[in-house]
Amino acid sequence: MLSVQEHSHAIRQAVSEAHRTEWAYVLASTTRVTRDFDLAEECVQDAYIRALDTWEQEGIPDRPGAWLTTVAKRRALDLLRREQHLRSKLPLLVEPDPPEHNETSHSVFDDRLRLVFTCCHPALERDAQIALTLRLVCGVSTSDIAQAFLVGKTTMAARITRAKKKISAARITYRVPPAEDLPARLDTVLDVILLLFTNGHTAPSGNDLVRVDFVERALDLARMLRLLMPTEPEVMGLLALLLVTDARRPTRVGDRGEPVPIAEQDRSAWNRPAIEEGHQLVVRALRLSPPGRFTLQAAISSLHAQAPSVEETDWPQVLTLYDELCKVWPSPVVALNRAVALARVEGPEEAMKRIGELEDEGELSSYRYLPLVKADLLCRLGRHGQAMTAYRHALDLSDNEAERHFLEERLAAERDH
Repeated sequence: MLSVQEHSHAIRQAVSEAHRTEWAYVLASTTRVTRDFDLAEECVQDAYIRALDTWEQEGIPDRPGAWLTTVAKRRALDLLRREQHLRSKLPLLVEPDPPEHNETSHSVFDDRLRLVFTCCHPALERDAQIALTLRLVCGVSTSDIAQAFLVGKTTMAARITRAKKKISAARITYRVPPAEDLPARLDTVLDVILLLFTNGHTAPSGNDLVRVDFVERALDLARMLRLLMPTEPEVMGLLALLLVTDARRPTRVGDRGEPVPIAEQDRSAWNRPAIEEGHQLVVRALRLSPPGRFTLQAAISSLHAQAPSVEETDWPQVLTLYDELCKVWPSPVVALNRAVALARVEGPEEAMKRIGELEDEGELSSYRYLPLVKADLLCRLGRHGQAMTAYRHALDLSDNEAERHFLEERLAAERDH
């Protein structure tokens, strides 16, 4: 039998786990009742606080998410009944939701996807759409979102607050838009899902390298989006990218939780059905139209996944795909990844020239992977003192403990040279 202290600890752990895994579901369902983000957040937070006391007395429910959703919705309905001027106080309540069984054929029955499309409304600036969705729908912390956008936490918090206020002022409806309006929001929705996946694939902060809940939530949303838009090439490309990248999950983390570089991973343990599914989606997307940025990224990842080893990867083809990606998406992060492929094709010295250009441009000054790539290239060139400096820089920029341990080991190895 558990002691009082052990029981209390178990309850806190259960609530924490429910917050990590169920937040998006609970918030999305509650927002469908309130049509108001702030009110929904307040009710959901109240539900989690209530869980600490109730679960202590009654035990952890079999379905924590369902329990939290019920409590949050009841709290929301209670507050709404007291509100005398309901219409004026609910900025999202412009039209009632039709019953789910009457929704049109292009729709999907998931509150999270409705919330994603609400947050990605064209009335908001693009960065605000992505940031708001990551925070509300996906539960990504403001500091981690700030890292993804290479801005400060205070700046990002203000951006999210402004976005919520604009949704209120614009009386934006809580729904999946009609088919004709989907393309205007699609690119941002794809960005959101990819950023959610990226935050799970390599967590910007915390103790663990991988946030499995973020990864699986992103995969769920990508599959739902595919059901919604089955012939859209970039939707295929996104799903393929996520499948092929996540296929390496079983081998990416070592026994001590440390990152395992792709060259040292056991490729026989990769998820081959996921890699094959992703490859088929890439082939289908390439046949439908000129490739967009998600399809090109998926094609690159597919080449990596199908290669027997890092050395046997078709690096010239990878470099060609990066050249195409730079044309359709001229991002400094893409340019950095292209430098990695360039090093394999033309040598690390050529890649170092591009790294120097990126450093001069300054857009990646707070991006931890720039000094990490630089350190790897310097090691290959035998410039170990400079590599140590680059590893220290990467260490200063990393807030993930597993990643920091990895960098510390790399730094120690360079000292031995």
